Amino acid sequence: MQSALGQTWAGFARGLPRKARVLDIASGDGCVMADLLRARSDLKPVGIDQAKALPPAPRGAKLRGGIEMDALPFPDASFAAVTSQFGLEYGEVDAAAREIARVLQPGGVVGLIVHREDSLIVAHNRARAEGIAWAIEQEALPAKALASLRLRLSGLTIIPPDVASGPERAARMFGPGSAAWEIAEATRRALAGGAHAHPAEVRATVEEIAVRGRHELTCIATLSAAAERSGTGERMVAHLVEAGLTAGECRDLRDDRAAKPFASFLTLRKPG
Repeated sequence: MQSALGQTWAGFARGLPRKARVLDIASGDGCVMADLLRARSDLKPVGIDQAKALPPAPRGAKLRGGIEMDALPFPDASFAAVTSQFGLEYGEVDAAAREIARVLQPGGVVGLIVHREDSLIVAHNRARAEGIAWAIEQEALPAKALASLRLRLSGLTIIPPDVASGPERAARMFGPGSAAWEIAEATRRALAGGAHAHPAEVRATVEEIAVRGRHELTCIATLSAAAERSGTGERMVAHLVEAGLTAGECRDLRDDRAAKPFASFLTLRKPG
């Protein structure tokens, strides 16, 4: 997948004017800017991200944190190109599309790599979410484990039957090594391995299992919503066309291991 991403951005970079200023939206660690600069060291990329704490920018690039994509702090027609990789679909797309059109120079080009709602990445994460929800919400294994800790204060060390059988049931329903199995087994081990530990220590471990599971559920829900905003790319194109850009290429991105595309590459242009 990384190879396909890098090759896509190298091809995009080769079509840009000499010394073009490029705005990379939701830049994160600056990987898109690094790909662009590997192909064209003369480019002048600037990355923005809503996160305030960011790693150092790639050499030859600038990276600014604490900036929302729907309120870009740049004058009109500041950039010859705008890029984003798995970023635009996470924001307020209509407002961000208008901002992109505003800061893009006439004749300027947009390149986007976006999630697809039919990709294996999304399907895999939705399956993980189903297993996590089963373990934490439906079966409530961490909650049952925590409830059993109250008995340890009176000298009784037990593992509730649902917790003890949790890994086997999870493996049967979701598969060995699934997210459901991971949580069930981690919960069971926390009680079994902590038989001689202070209940507070075991409690902290079980609570951490639950917190991490709920955090992953939130992340997967965010990914799923972003993919739904994108569709197979056509929905993102529609937002940008509405903002005044002209649609160009829409290409499936694939890797060697999967038959289905994992993302879509979109290009649009601002009329000159």
